[in-house]
Amino acid sequence: MALSSKCLLLFISLLLGYGVLQLEATADNQPYRTSYHFQPPKNWMNGPMLYKGIYHLFFQYNPKGAIWGNIVWGHSTSTDLVNWTPHEAAIYPSQPSDINGCWSGSATILPKGRPVILYTGIDPNNHQVQNLAMPKNLSDPFLREWVKSHDNPLMAPNFYNKINSSSFRDPTTGWLGRDGYWRVIIGNKINQKGLAILYKSKDFVHWEEAKNPLYSSKNSGMWECPDFYPVLIKSQLGIDTSIDGPNTNHVLKVSLDDTKHDYYKIGSYNQDKDIFIPDNGPFHKNSRLRYDYGKFYASKTFFEGNSKHRRILWGWVNESSSVENDIKKGWSGVQAIPRSIWLDNSGKQLVQWPIKEIETLRLKEVNLPKQVLKGGSVLEVSGVTAAQADVIITFEISELSKAEVLDPSWTDPQLLCSRKGASVKGGIGPFGLLVLASKGLQEYTAVFYRIFKSHSKYVVLMCSDQSRSSFNHENDETTYGAFVDVDPVHEKLSLRSLIDHSIVESFGGEGKACITARVYPTLATDAEAHLYAFNNGTGNVVITTLSAWSMKKAQIN
Repeated sequence: MALSSKCLLLFISLLLGYGVLQLEATADNQPYRTSYHFQPPKNWMNGPMLYKGIYHLFFQYNPKGAIWGNIVWGHSTSTDLVNWTPHEAAIYPSQPSDINGCWSGSATILPKGRPVILYTGIDPNNHQVQNLAMPKNLSDPFLREWVKSHDNPLMAPNFYNKINSSSFRDPTTGWLGRDGYWRVIIGNKINQKGLAILYKSKDFVHWEEAKNPLYSSKNSGMWECPDFYPVLIKSQLGIDTSIDGPNTNHVLKVSLDDTKHDYYKIGSYNQDKDIFIPDNGPFHKNSRLRYDYGKFYASKTFFEGNSKHRRILWGWVNESSSVENDIKKGWSGVQAIPRSIWLDNSGKQLVQWPIKEIETLRLKEVNLPKQVLKGGSVLEVSGVTAAQADVIITFEISELSKAEVLDPSWTDPQLLCSRKGASVKGGIGPFGLLVLASKGLQEYTAVFYRIFKSHSKYVVLMCSDQSRSSFNHENDETTYGAFVDVDPVHEKLSLRSLIDHSIVESFGGEGKACITARVYPTLATDAEAHLYAFNNGTGNVVITTLSAWSMKKAQIN
């Protein structure tokens, strides 16, 4: 069965605005269960919308087990995107068109503020088809009951076009064209050619396939959970999915099933031809632009059309432990912290930052004075609950002459980080944070920078090194990496890490690069976890600011 079904975030991307220790799972013995990242009370999950002041999070959920299967749409609501209340499943198999599973989809706000959901169902022949559901009672702000269209399925694989019935899924939020037709795209592949198939409808019920896909790319494999939306040029404000104009670019994001990473392209949308034209070439498995360079998949954005005018990104963070351990602990998968997302002033990439609301959980702020962090030194940050913290540190580099020369063949940041981990001494770096660390540093997860010299400029590498995160080496200990578009000559280097027991979300260069890791320490759990700043380079660096907060536990179901 394709992992696609995990396609996460069903996210009903709606803002309705428009649009390991092998532990038994007991309440007192769950060192890896998160405290402020969303997850259901048990079992497998993976993927909001704002309606009458209430956020709705819909997610793929297995009510019968901690691994994938028996998929329904779980449902929780919130007034702040931080604390969540559970409800009964919103959509579950009940029609021939979804009898074998209700998979991912998106929500759209139709005229008069009416939300609808398009989702992928699995029919009796195990074909993937697209279905429509609507709230039963629009006066209910919690939208607790949904009814399905009698016309389902609305879209089915076109075998004449050689569409594989097992590769036709994950409809996007709809957008309205100048011609009055709604449009959605659906992920697909033909052989190894990935496609965003375009459908058009006047009434959101009767759909016709367009002559050409919105975009396609050879040798990229199956495209899951596609997302397509506009972004303003030189503004952090989000805009409605249907807006197109001279001050906008467009983003096409796809989740590549072959790599389990989310890639995006920035470009222009030709409404007359209904095609997307990327600025920098086609998708491929080594594409540079990713939302997150760690564990982050099947993401979805939605536009928050209230006074905040944000586009918010959610992503699914899967486990790094074995299936056996997931079953023992009784749950699997969490949601990343919601992130505001916008186009960088350069126009060449997106920027992400945790939503402001997460700061309401901050407690007991600790600040360190400006100081030199000498090469080979480690500095403990005391007074913080290190297993559940928010940390922001900023560095200034004055000894750039010690930077290593960047070999021209070092083009893969993840490979470079794996070769030059936190324990490998360099010139300028590695320097950064040791999180979820044991007192004697037998265990730690390192999030850090290195600076290299390349021709007439300096190159900044950001790494998240899990190689010493746990004594349980059955876990995935991949080291992640990304190049960060900052100039250390004229800019300070910032690093923010959100630490939550088994997840570390890190934001480099004020959100220009993001890396999410799942780790399962055996020593550095709960009160035994420590936090350090470190510098394992020969050159000194200056900590200009360091602020850390213990984090309260959110109400999560």
